Amino acid sequence: MALGQLCSHCVLTWILTVIFSEDKVSSLDLSCSVGPLQLILQPNQAVVLDCNLPAVDQPANITWKKGGIPVVDEEHHHVVPNGSLYVSYVPRDSKIQGGDSSEGSYTCMSQNSFGAITSRTAVIKFSTLSQFHRQPESQVVEKNGTARFECGIHGLPLPVITWERNQATIPNHERFIVLPNGILQIVYVQEADAGEYRCLAKGGMWTLYSQHATLTVLEGIKSVPTDVVIIAHPKNVTVTAGQSAIMECLAYADPTPFVSWIREDGKPIATDVIVVGRANLMIAHAQQYHSGVYVCRANKPRTRQFVTAAAELRVLAPPMITQFPETISRIRASTARFACKSEGEPTPRIRWLKNGEDIMSNGRVKIQSSGSLVINQIGLEDAAYYQCIAENSLGMACTTAKLAVTIREGLPSAPKSVSAAPLSSTSILVSWERPEHNSEQIIGFSLHYQKAVGTNNVEYQFAVNNDTTDLQVKDLQPNTNYTFYVVAYSQLGASRTSRSVIVQTMEDVPSTAPQLSSIPTLSNIRVSWLPLSPELSHGKVTKYRIDYCTLKGDQIYSIEVDGNETQVTLPIVQSKKIYKVRIAASTTVGYGAPSEWTQHLIPERNKLMMVPFAPAEMKVKTKVNSLLVTWQPPSNQVQILGYKLFYRKVDADDLNRELNETNGDEHWTKGPIRLRRKVKQYEITGLVSDRLYEIKLIAFNKQDDGYAAIWKGKTEKAPAVTLALPVVLPPPTQLRAESNSSRAIWLHWTRPPFTTVQIANYTVRCSPSGLKNASLVMYFTSSEEEIFITSLKPFTRYEFAVQSNGIGVDGPFSGIIEGLTLSDKPSTPPSDMKLNPLNAYSVRVRWLPPTEPNGIIVEYVILYNANYTQPDDLWNSLSKEGHIFSTDVQGLESDTRYFFKMGAKTVVGTGPYSTAKDVQTLSEGILGLHDLLDVHSVTGIIVGVCLGLLCILFCICASFCNSKRSSRDENRCYNTLHN
Repeated sequence: MALGQLCSHCVLTWILTVIFSEDKVSSLDLSCSVGPLQLILQPNQAVVLDCNLPAVDQPANITWKKGGIPVVDEEHHHVVPNGSLYVSYVPRDSKIQGGDSSEGSYTCMSQNSFGAITSRTAVIKFSTLSQFHRQPESQVVEKNGTARFECGIHGLPLPVITWERNQATIPNHERFIVLPNGILQIVYVQEADAGEYRCLAKGGMWTLYSQHATLTVLEGIKSVPTDVVIIAHPKNVTVTAGQSAIMECLAYADPTPFVSWIREDGKPIATDVIVVGRANLMIAHAQQYHSGVYVCRANKPRTRQFVTAAAELRVLAPPMITQFPETISRIRASTARFACKSEGEPTPRIRWLKNGEDIMSNGRVKIQSSGSLVINQIGLEDAAYYQCIAENSLGMACTTAKLAVTIREGLPSAPKSVSAAPLSSTSILVSWERPEHNSEQIIGFSLHYQKAVGTNNVEYQFAVNNDTTDLQVKDLQPNTNYTFYVVAYSQLGASRTSRSVIVQTMEDVPSTAPQLSSIPTLSNIRVSWLPLSPELSHGKVTKYRIDYCTLKGDQIYSIEVDGNETQVTLPIVQSKKIYKVRIAASTTVGYGAPSEWTQHLIPERNKLMMVPFAPAEMKVKTKVNSLLVTWQPPSNQVQILGYKLFYRKVDADDLNRELNETNGDEHWTKGPIRLRRKVKQYEITGLVSDRLYEIKLIAFNKQDDGYAAIWKGKTEKAPAVTLALPVVLPPPTQLRAESNSSRAIWLHWTRPPFTTVQIANYTVRCSPSGLKNASLVMYFTSSEEEIFITSLKPFTRYEFAVQSNGIGVDGPFSGIIEGLTLSDKPSTPPSDMKLNPLNAYSVRVRWLPPTEPNGIIVEYVILYNANYTQPDDLWNSLSKEGHIFSTDVQGLESDTRYFFKMGAKTVVGTGPYSTAKDVQTLSEGILGLHDLLDVHSVTGIIVGVCLGLLCILFCICASFCNSKRSSRDENRCYNTLHN
């Protein structure tokens, strides 16, 4: 067959079963179209897998993987010259269960100079037909009764089952009902129906016969029950969308019962559902809307007697992308968001690939619970192909988008020499140097940090002023590694990110004590505990201290053990005494707070042979809403009948409650829970998260209750978000902006109402009102419902919005509110001051407003003096209102050099004065233009000149007219003489 025929493309739907004729080769396209691919090959059949991925628009290098391992050319699968993969099925023998190494899951990757994308997974399976796992059984049925045969078999493709009687096809009669699931029903059985029955299963090129089952028909015997009996109940069915589903219901009674179907949820049964035979429900092409519980009801005619049977139909569906990400282009340091939603049953899990590799949600790259991918602080390394992969047990669906990153000319280079040094267990000082290139254009920096270890970490960002090259980061976790980097901003945009640095905060004392389990014996108390997690230990635990004393004793004894130990035995010699025990953990910094006291009653010596000791090795595994208790039998080998378990929630009033000498149980709110002696563990459920509980476990026998093993500790904290469905986190409400000064604003808000999601922190967006350059937007993080934002510009209107952030989910930003910083003194003097001498005694001064007025200018101050060296308070001063931009300074001396400088004033005060400029007044003998002419003189001159010009024009016109008249008189006289 020609290669062109081999490479013809066929885009499949969610599942494709390929049944080939002999020596036929087909081709399949693995691009991200709808649904997964499943192919079933018959012996001596082949398929060509094409890797034509449309997102790659340049010549690409194609590689193939089978089960995640690169494909090596072999006899039955190899890569053809155009990059496609040829796969064939040549069985090694003639057995039905023939095998071949080409069976498996195949994916391809197409890579070019920009990036790479991966294809969907094509699952290739070989045609099989198993042995029958259910054989038909012989039956004895009275005449006019009901017979039912069933056989079961597995195969690929799904085998087609037919029935034979006495090795001949059963009659095509309405009394013979063959269901697609391999069941044969015969109603109103007749004598002619007796015989040998078997089923025939045909799958692919194989055919199998079941064992024979004999149907015996009895005549003249009437054993039909008077009450309605369902002899074939419907069974729970799970099918894949597009397959057929059968809900069988076979009822029997005299008279014949009437059978009907309803949905348990009250919805009407879909119109494409039909009844096969007497009462079997069949859905030819099941879809997800068919899912539900169906109830079969069999009524006895003319009575109210009925019976019901129910079964659930679950329709599975492969993933399908319903919202596709779009190809986008972004500038450096901006944010890219790719939206992706999918449907399917079970609910698909969404993951993202970057150039064919899995993306882990961490730091500036987040995969949100909704499935969207968000990339903050985009850099050149983020330019790639991004693929949204939706997967469930039925397969996968994928879609591809491209992110291009653009860079503007003239941007500053990355900040240099970034370093970080720990100041304490919760703070780090980060410093850096200004960029090497275009440093003078920088308007600010942003500092970014996150935990260096783990996944799904949150990246925090702080805006820093242009004149600052260090920042102290606070509220960090002790003994934790953090990574830091810095970005510089100019009016054009952001620089590359600086080199990242990793630094560890200092150790601190542990935040809590280990959870203590204590078991008293005849002569001592065995104490054990679990090591603290790194989040609680705040460093490496170097030692433990166990304190103990009698209940009413004043002297406390202590034992210290190494940090690697998890148990110790306390020597106690006084029986029938109550002792208190507690524990504390220490790092190199010191000991943390000790645990609460636990009380224990030491067994009495004369009861050694009859009273059980406390259960040994009691350990408790803490969970969010439960405690798993495990233990071993008492150490004194006394015969026991079982155990009693008590527990209670410890309140503040309970901490000081004393254990009485009789070891009473009246203060235990829950219990006793009686357990058999062979039981060695029990889980206490229904508890409250992050609460202190106390557990008491005793063994008992016929004589008495034994001594107690006591444990006290907290349940785990509940995770922030435990919902599997997309979580909607509303934005904060009631935003209020209060101006604190000319460069700071207090921003307050209220936690969003009607949400149970735990909010980790808030992101505050701040920008000057009407800003068009997104790179100048500042972001701040706050764990409280307020933030004090500094480093703002005076008398500037800012826009604020706040976003709620949960664990793994970010809500939308709130509505925008505006805040105006207070006025301040002008930062710059009036600009473009010009001086012009008018005459010997005056100078005209003109100016423009300051470039940074920092408020409304209420007054301009003009200082002038002939002596430049005198202080400002000795200079002559002249004030003008803020809306005036020129004035004449009178009363100066002639032919004198004067120096002028100006300042602007707001309601707060006067800003800096401008650099002094000089001007020379005119001499007395030289009249300035102002002295020679005034406004009225100039007006008179202009009018006189105009009148003079008009007179001249009139004279010219008159002269011209006289000249023409003289010419006419001369002509007349000439004519008269000649005549």
